[in-house]
Amino acid sequence: MSATESIDSVFIDVEVAEPAASDVELAKKLEEVCPVSIFRATDSGTEIVRGQLDECVLCELCVEAAPAGAVTIVKKYEQ
Repeated sequence: MSATESIDSVFIDVEVAEPAASDVELAKKLEEVCPVSIFRATDSGTEIVRGQLDECVLCELCVEAAPAGAVTIVKKYEQ
């Protein structure tokens, strides 16, 4: 599964759009800013750690660290 695909979880989905998904430097930044380790930097870009998605605290540090529209957090519930 590529980083651009939506990943199923109970509460949220996280999407990283191309070309940001294959940007190795951005991947390192996302890995660094995420307090719950949802992102892993690889040699080919950003990998989303599926098992961590439901740990998301909706801090939006990843959204702020990425170019506009590159990272999307989709809430799968109503508040």
